[in-house]
Amino acid sequence: MRKYIKISLYSGVAILHVFAISPAYSQDSSEVNPSDIIVTARRTEERLQDVPISITVFSQEQISKQNITTSTDLAAYTPSLSVNQRYGPEKATFAIRGFVQETSTAPSVGVYFADVVTMRAQGGTDSGGVAPTGSFMDLQSVQVLKGPQGTLFGRNTTGGAVLLVPNKPTDRLGGYVEGSIGDYNMRRVQGVLNVPLADTFKVRIAADRNTRDGYIHNKSGIGPKDYNDLDYFAVRLGILADLTPDLENYTLATYSQSDTHGYGAKMVACNRAYLPENGFQITSGADLVPGVLAPAACAQIDRQKARGDGPLDVDINNPNPFLHLKTWQVINTTTWRASDSLTIKNIASYGEFRERSSFNLYGDNLRITNPAPTIPAFFGLPPLTPGSAVQFVMLNPAPGQDNSAESAFTEELQLQGESANGRLKWQAGGYLEMNRPIGFNAGYSGILLNCTIPSDLACTNPIFLGQISASSTQYKFDSRGLYAQATFDLTDKLSVTGGLRYTWDKVDGIGQDTRLTLLPTGGFLRRCNDILRYPSGTPGQGRIVSSASECQTHLVQKSSRPTWLIDVDYKPVPDVMLYAKYARGYRQGGINFTLVGFETWQPEKVESYEVGAKTSFRGGGVNGYFNIAGFYNDFTDQQLVANGISNVPGFSGAGAIVNAGKSRIQGVEVDGSVTLFQSLRFDLGYTYLDTKLESFTPPPIPPGAPYSTVTPTAAVGQSLSLSPKNRLTLSANYTLPLDKSIGDISLGATYVHTDKQIVTQSTLPELRSVPATDLLNLNVTWNKAFGQPVDLAFFMTNVTNQIYPVSVGSSYFAGGYENQLFGPPRMYGFRLRWTFGG
Repeated sequence: MRKYIKISLYSGVAILHVFAISPAYSQDSSEVNPSDIIVTARRTEERLQDVPISITVFSQEQISKQNITTSTDLAAYTPSLSVNQRYGPEKATFAIRGFVQETSTAPSVGVYFADVVTMRAQGGTDSGGVAPTGSFMDLQSVQVLKGPQGTLFGRNTTGGAVLLVPNKPTDRLGGYVEGSIGDYNMRRVQGVLNVPLADTFKVRIAADRNTRDGYIHNKSGIGPKDYNDLDYFAVRLGILADLTPDLENYTLATYSQSDTHGYGAKMVACNRAYLPENGFQITSGADLVPGVLAPAACAQIDRQKARGDGPLDVDINNPNPFLHLKTWQVINTTTWRASDSLTIKNIASYGEFRERSSFNLYGDNLRITNPAPTIPAFFGLPPLTPGSAVQFVMLNPAPGQDNSAESAFTEELQLQGESANGRLKWQAGGYLEMNRPIGFNAGYSGILLNCTIPSDLACTNPIFLGQISASSTQYKFDSRGLYAQATFDLTDKLSVTGGLRYTWDKVDGIGQDTRLTLLPTGGFLRRCNDILRYPSGTPGQGRIVSSASECQTHLVQKSSRPTWLIDVDYKPVPDVMLYAKYARGYRQGGINFTLVGFETWQPEKVESYEVGAKTSFRGGGVNGYFNIAGFYNDFTDQQLVANGISNVPGFSGAGAIVNAGKSRIQGVEVDGSVTLFQSLRFDLGYTYLDTKLESFTPPPIPPGAPYSTVTPTAAVGQSLSLSPKNRLTLSANYTLPLDKSIGDISLGATYVHTDKQIVTQSTLPELRSVPATDLLNLNVTWNKAFGQPVDLAFFMTNVTNQIYPVSVGSSYFAGGYENQLFGPPRMYGFRLRWTFGG
């Protein structure tokens, strides 16, 4: 009953807002305004104000003015949209309304480029499923859809979808060349060329090259001088062929490559209870590792303070960090207008994703303290050497292999039609997705070692417990779906929409994980990671083998569910729409071999209720829209990360995906825009989000497993991660009243407030949340300068230079110290564009 009361309250708020601002309507108010925003949220072109979905839309002009180049930039301007940056901005994953994608799970927010979902992969950390670098060039629009989108879209999602719609080739010869320079040695060149080779054959080419030094400064003297840099190249080719007046074929080929140093984490806390001067003594296996690492971490923090390091200064000892991402994809869309009432569309794609990365997981530069911690004789370990370097976890690709490599094939057949009188509009179709591994996803993680070149196993063993965790996995992802959705106009004002989809998902995984222990005589001893089946009865020691293939494990996880949508929308006047919607969302289960005993998890499900109103107004020099939506979600079996804390010397903990009990997500979203006399525009976006984990049943620890506890990243009674209670975006843009011979000069500003939000529960209480932020961005544009085809621009982000953390790495319980990742400081740049042709 409670949820229905809340829905009624939200509905009342929405209706009050609508009629409080509704203007008087003239007889021609139903005419389509050329400035109306067109979206494809229901797989067909419609006015934003006619779609009963909460949507935030960005045009290419807005993307350029805000200097949006990555997924993290997009999230900074979009209420309800957050990003998980645990492994850096290039690997950031989206979260909408508290629906978070944890490591190795399927995306909760589907990212679609030209109607095709982006490729997914599964390495040791977040991989695939995001917008590749370079995706934000030459777009028609970016559309952020909130709430479950599993009925019409290719893959089921519980949180929403982000649609990137590229510009198609046109019948005009022309294009532009654009160059940008800025601080942090930023250099960017973009170009677009559109060529109509014939009336029925058109080509469009776009390219983007962007580099920038990192804003995280490395003080260790080891490896690069900075992290969080930018260095990518992207190119896109579109070919549009009108084979007949009713048959169109559109082929789109994309390529993207990013080569950076990856992210740099700042060590910010250590557990001083482990210091010998505070009376601590190592007495058990559970406190051996933090008993050695925590004093070294405290020494690093003291060293950072003595140097006067700031939040953007790090001390990392990785000699050669890198993050190499490569994506290419070909999409073919054939559209046949079979008749006035039937359109048949086929969308097929093939692409590949590869990742190679090397990074220090916790951002440390540890050295055994002097005097060194005392290890009791019963451990049988030699005394530690003061000053020896030790790395807690150093991740690398296996020699000659990728951390993650996957190919993807998708095929979707759509039928779209309407009745003769236009009162019934329907869609139906089938979807097929097959992701296949390209070799093994192979990573070598040096644990408690000091590795100069870990890929070649050039490591020393400073505390005599070090190992190489050799992860070698393959995953096959299959998804099939059948769907249908129809909208029927009961009257000229009242419409009903119903949609149904049934999806079959399958994950087929092969894992052959091993651990390589450094021998005193040189070389490594390889053991299977089957620590639940100790043949010798020794904790933490699996079978001794000569090759990883002897440790192979094969698991299959299948799930299938129906999802549906029921919507009623009512237009009391042409430019006001009220709607109420109920939807079922589902996200598939999966497999991960990282935490033995917790390799699989089940699907999650959400019952989503939403009411809203959309209004448009124009006339008298004032144009705009105001939209409001209230939502309530019953969320069951949520997929959360739980960290296994090791109680065995030399055996590090790991993360597993577990299904939580029940969560509640509710809130209100507001989206509006008003333009006064064609010169002053205000945009508003606001989200109130109230999330809560209502119940959680800890999974039982398998007998003999080397874990003392399994700690979830969310706590019962508290908010879900990446769910700020209030998020506000305010933008203003003023065009100066100048003569056209001078050009169009406009001044813009955007203010974004984000409340404090939880990022993880498995760390210190003071670090579980990132603080509230208030960011201000400015831009100045001068289009058609002095009547010439030249556009000039200046942009500045984070004008007040607010320094703020965006994520935290949880190593406090396993290693005795903690780190944070920080967002970008103030940055600025200048841009010049020359446009040629039509």
